[in-house]
Amino acid sequence: MHTSVQKAAEMTKRAVPEYRLTEHARLEIKRRGITEAEVAEVLSAPEQVEEVRPGRVVCQSRLRLGEPARVFLLRVFVDTDREPPQVVTAYRTSRVEKYWRAQS
Repeated sequence: MHTSVQKAAEMTKRAVPEYRLTEHARLEIKRRGITEAEVAEVLSAPEQVEEVRPGRVVCQSRLRLGEPARVFLLRVFVDTDREPPQVVTAYRTSRVEKYWRAQS
């Protein structure tokens, strides 16, 4: 049997295949020009997943956007202590080096 703590710990290591977008997340991604498809892409195969606090993770992946192409980081915050997990917000940043964690 999985407790919510065990489930959250497991999710910090892999994708988030099932989730629900909160109304706040829908408003913020629309305001920020992020598509639901981009959010889904990050959650299905995140390059990195980091626990922000117990019950919340950030899934992030690098994207190449624009012309000429520039690298951005799309960060998606997910409450994993809910069923299904809930996306609470997402944003894109050009400050990749600030948030990217070197793999050890």
